[in-house]
Amino acid sequence: MISTSLALVLGLTGSGLALSTVEDPAGDQANERPVKSDEEAGKAAYLANCAACHQADGAGLAGAFPPLKDSDWIARDPQAALHAVLAGLNGKITVNGKEYNSVMPAMSHLGDADISAILNHVMDEFNHSDVRFTPTQVASARKTVAGASDPAQGQAHPGTSQAVAAYKGAPSTLDSADMKMMRSPGAPDMTEAEFAQATDIFFQRCAGCHGVLRKGATGKPLTPDLTQARGSDYLKALINFGSPGGMPNFGTGGELTTEQVDLMARFLQHTPPSPPEWGMPEMLNSWKVMVPLADRPTKKMNDINLANVFSVTLRDSGEIALIDGDTKQIITIIKTGYAVHISRVSHSGRYVYTIGRDGKVDLIDMWMKVPDRVAEIKIGLEARSIETSKFKGFEDKLAIAGGYWPPQYVIMDGPTLEPLKIVSTRGMTVDTQEYHPEPRVAAIVGSHQHPEFIVNVKETGRILLVDYSDLANLKVTTLDAARFLHDGGWDVTKRYFLTAANQSDKIAVVDSKEQRMVGLIDVEKIPHPGRGANFVHPKYGPVWGTSALGNDNITLIGTDPEKHAEFAWKVVEVLHGQGGGSLFIKTHPKSSNLWVDTPLNPDAKVSQSVAVFDINNLDAGFKVLPIADWANLGDGPKRVVQPEYNAAGDEVWFSVWNGKDQRSAIVVVDDRTLKLKAVIDDPRLITPTGKFNITNTVDDVY
Repeated sequence: MISTSLALVLGLTGSGLALSTVEDPAGDQANERPVKSDEEAGKAAYLANCAACHQADGAGLAGAFPPLKDSDWIARDPQAALHAVLAGLNGKITVNGKEYNSVMPAMSHLGDADISAILNHVMDEFNHSDVRFTPTQVASARKTVAGASDPAQGQAHPGTSQAVAAYKGAPSTLDSADMKMMRSPGAPDMTEAEFAQATDIFFQRCAGCHGVLRKGATGKPLTPDLTQARGSDYLKALINFGSPGGMPNFGTGGELTTEQVDLMARFLQHTPPSPPEWGMPEMLNSWKVMVPLADRPTKKMNDINLANVFSVTLRDSGEIALIDGDTKQIITIIKTGYAVHISRVSHSGRYVYTIGRDGKVDLIDMWMKVPDRVAEIKIGLEARSIETSKFKGFEDKLAIAGGYWPPQYVIMDGPTLEPLKIVSTRGMTVDTQEYHPEPRVAAIVGSHQHPEFIVNVKETGRILLVDYSDLANLKVTTLDAARFLHDGGWDVTKRYFLTAANQSDKIAVVDSKEQRMVGLIDVEKIPHPGRGANFVHPKYGPVWGTSALGNDNITLIGTDPEKHAEFAWKVVEVLHGQGGGSLFIKTHPKSSNLWVDTPLNPDAKVSQSVAVFDINNLDAGFKVLPIADWANLGDGPKRVVQPEYNAAGDEVWFSVWNGKDQRSAIVVVDDRTLKLKAVIDDPRLITPTGKFNITNTVDDVY
């Protein structure tokens, strides 16, 4: 980086999409735009990358960002402008008699045609200069700047998203206050402190569905071109009340205050900040082994029936509760990452692995007198998935965690969480064959057929079979499925993996034994199975079911290609539940009931209850159980979420998920009588959501 502020003069930020001129048509195509003329490409590239700071007309912002229009600095040495884009700048600079002092990162990730197009627009439109740049000149200048010829920073993917550059060059810090605030034309005013607060809220509450870069996935895109057109009042209403398609009611649900709703409505009209990368140095710096292997118990030191323990996510307190399924008593509360998404259990049942949405992984030793954490690591900024090795000979040896941000997965030593291998998931989409900068890792399952982890890559729509038998020579089989991959689970034989590509309204089926795709099934609408539900249908034989976010469908798919080949990998029946907004569907081999929740349905009567079908009489429809009423909690949204069976398969546990400052509870229902059996009402149960029974999790029972 050279020591002047020409970075500010050119105003290239991490705020938008890069464009190529007609000399590099592939760049435009990669950005989902038709090929443009030189003039159009230059203007579009400038607006996408520079206007957030320097305004569309190049006038700049007084005291913050110098003008590009009629700039005496540019006029003195146009070639310095090219060098600045490639090398970056910091320090003081005087433009048209006024001093500016800030920093611009090197923008060498942009393609040669992109840079020449932007510079030519600045020269012609703002300065009426005859100076012009060509991609060949940029390529030549690139060779003189250290690091600028690195393909990962520039020419490997010309014309791709500006966000890729932000990822490559961002500092390795997780504090939102340290992220650059992107000022967007037309967006409501925000202070730096407000922007930092809103960034934290977005990462914690919103990025999981809408993406770190707000380009959309399960949730819709929230980029400034869309949000500014809607306006603040519309956005506040949406955040406050939610939507029938599955958007939570963050305001009326108690998660956000009125002031925070207003804050987020303004924030969403600004360009997203550029989050940091997170590689091996950062992981190793976060990795801690609190209890070394040599100091851990050599046998179980408690009298807890570990087979029937539940690991319960306490979302907003950043904890889990370990609850004894026999006594219904809380064994202990353990501090973990924020909003633990799932708990997974080692094959032996000894270790519980949790992963928070903040990317923090905690390892809990269940053999200790009082189970507690023995190791931790942070694998990224946003994450959802973790799994352990299950293939014979590898039990308890390895774990894998998948990141939303950065988009990557890391394979770790199972008993210590030492990071061993990090693999990026950035790449091409399955359908349009376009580069995607943020393909997040969704569900991961451990294969029972091969020493492999099966990894869903959400935005690219690809399923990866990661062979962990030789990490030094990692082999990955890539299967083409559909966007946007999310949750999924095994059929009853544990050979076939069925997973939702929810925004594509499809269920993908993987034969893990033969390591190939065997089905891509159309369903409706936005399927969200969790792990799904396996049972024997009276007419169609073995089926696997999924509920949906977008409608009341419960879709049943035949899963027996040997004895019921005519029904295999086809939708055999669609049941109808209470409504859309379902997250989980569940049954058990010892049960004749099929349970469906609807926690994200805007109708309180629906979100606070659960539907149950008799598998032997599906035509009779469902019964509704008033789970939230049984909890007797008083005021609050009281969303009923995630049925989970106990080890014996005769009880079903439900979380009654209330506001973080309101009472929540867990309701236990007798699976045979459908009567209330117990309410676990403890003030330490703060916003309980997911529950994971040790036996069912180890054995993949659902």
